[in-house]
Amino acid sequence: MFVLIAGGGRTAAQLASFLVAQKHEVHLIEGRREVLAHIHRELPTEVVFEGSATEPHTLETAGIRRATVLVGCLQSDADNLALCFLGRTRYNVPRTIACINNPRNAWLFDKRFHVDVALNQAEILASLIEQEMSLGDMMTLAKLRRGRYSLVGEKIPPGARAVGIAIKDLPLPPNSVIAAIIRHGEILIPRGPLCFEVGDEVLAIVDPQAADELALLFGLPATVS
Repeated sequence: MFVLIAGGGRTAAQLASFLVAQKHEVHLIEGRREVLAHIHRELPTEVVFEGSATEPHTLETAGIRRATVLVGCLQSDADNLALCFLGRTRYNVPRTIACINNPRNAWLFDKRFHVDVALNQAEILASLIEQEMSLGDMMTLAKLRRGRYSLVGEKIPPGARAVGIAIKDLPLPPNSVIAAIIRHGEILIPRGPLCFEVGDEVLAIVDPQAADELALLFGLPATVS
């Protein structure tokens, strides 16, 4: 399977890493130089393409004409919609997936813009809240990829190492992605400058080792007897 990913944020980069590890062919497009510098340390050089993912020339250079799946992980909902529309109508990509940045725009992500799958973190997390799932201690909410990865959650207590630290400055383990943060009943999309606060409910995708390391960052500090 050949997957073309537009955007080089942490979620997109980790997705690319997962797919590469599963032996899929992956190309990722990113235009921000500061982000590219980080991505080149995580992904093979042949995976990364520099440029604007909404420009046909960049898409064609990255191989969109033979893509099996097109994934829009750009920071702008309008760009993700335009990408899916262009991918289907001009390049006949069989499957399109788009991330929703602003939940208020979710109604736009449908067949009109040729979005096959819309990833609305707010909707997913709202369903967890409705089920009254407690996140008081780190717990596994779902198993992914035949159990290799898990969706876990934890509510940050006072004194946790992560309190007051921005996402971009937190020493997250390699195989981990912060999926979302629930604060005062509101769902926040994780961005680099966002700082963790006491009471935040954090959802993350991790492998077993990363889960243990995240527990040390988000859990109660160790006590000395």
